[in-house]
Amino acid sequence: MKRLLSLVLVASALGAVAQVHSYVDQQLDSLKSSHKVITFGEQSPGKGVGQAYADSVRQLVDKFYFDQFRHFQDPAAPYFLFMSKDAQLAMGIGGCVRMRGYYDWGGAVNASGFAPYLISMNPDPRHDRTFGTTPAGSSLFFRVIGQNKKLGDYQLYIEANFNGYKGRDFHLKKAYAIINDWTIGYANSTFSDPAAVPPTVDAQGPNNKVSPTNVLVRWLKPIGKRWSVALSAETPSSNITEEDAVCESVDDWMPDFAAFVQYAWSQTAHVRFAGILRTLPYRDMVEGRNHNKAGWGLQLSTVLHPTRQITFYGSVNGGKGYESLGGDLQIGNYDLIPDPARPGTMYAPAAVAWNVGLQYNFTPSLFVSANYSQSHYMPHGADMAPDEYKTGRMIAANVFWNLTARIQVGAEFDMGQRVNHDGASRWARRVGAMAQFSF
Repeated sequence: MKRLLSLVLVASALGAVAQVHSYVDQQLDSLKSSHKVITFGEQSPGKGVGQAYADSVRQLVDKFYFDQFRHFQDPAAPYFLFMSKDAQLAMGIGGCVRMRGYYDWGGAVNASGFAPYLISMNPDPRHDRTFGTTPAGSSLFFRVIGQNKKLGDYQLYIEANFNGYKGRDFHLKKAYAIINDWTIGYANSTFSDPAAVPPTVDAQGPNNKVSPTNVLVRWLKPIGKRWSVALSAETPSSNITEEDAVCESVDDWMPDFAAFVQYAWSQTAHVRFAGILRTLPYRDMVEGRNHNKAGWGLQLSTVLHPTRQITFYGSVNGGKGYESLGGDLQIGNYDLIPDPARPGTMYAPAAVAWNVGLQYNFTPSLFVSANYSQSHYMPHGADMAPDEYKTGRMIAANVFWNLTARIQVGAEFDMGQRVNHDGASRWARRVGAMAQFSF
């Protein structure tokens, strides 16, 4: 872990020094230039202000791409942008159509998302090989960006997508409003850093990924050109292992509190340190009393470009009682577990997870990448059943090609391992392909 931490810090320092205009930035530039702007309103730019108006239009378009919590798989800004003639208001309806296909063999995960946690230790021979498809990630969104004389800068955003994992349900993904430095609504947790997650065809992604979306109130303040800080209060959602007649979960009654500090040297390169503090309530059925345990998590993450062609992704997170916030561990009920030495008592077990990834761009529109991620669950040794999850490992290697600024195809090989507390382990393998169109 110390070596990984040192690698993240050294790589970030080198990337900050380099400050190259990478192939990733060039691909982003091509997206920004691909819009059809439709103007409305009565006011015209007038004579002598043509350049100023053009600069205002460019700044508005840039705001559609500036997102502190943008993930590789998020849809691009809308192709059609409706903009006022005074360049003070812009809006658009966009989304993407995304289709994936996958084939498992030698230990099928039996789910559309590849998660080492789901690897069976006693596989059913009927499910040793699996072919499946999913429209997961196909989405539709509406965004408004503007300026108001009283309120200042504001933004409205709502997005829904087709989940595709257990059905074909269409559900809300995000819905929030931003006014100057304040965000209110259903948005990415301040504890997350989606931009530092390496690209994958598989929707699950690296098994250390912290990815909660919560109703929250967030203050995010830029400091100078490169620094920013954020604080938030977020709706809690804990996963607790109950034991009949001994201990059980209690309704969450205190918000999660999250924060980060970030140093960014370009729109696509930064290093971020984030933390979260939680209250985890439970009821002791033996004594007939409610109790509260503290949960916490820390994360260091970065994405940077040491050269024009290379992008580095790295993250490491750890804590106690934060397991439900992402990755493999969110599938289990590991925020609180019973203490067998003290019936009725529960505690927050520790966990640590990390990921490193490299991307190499042959051109701005063609790249390959590979990443390795690992999650390690660390309860007290005697507290877990021998067949309970202990460690998950995942390797992903892929290739992506942007046929146009808005059409992308990709293929990927995934390999994962699950290790239980008794030392038993099993591998699973998958090949997948994806095609998507952003509009």
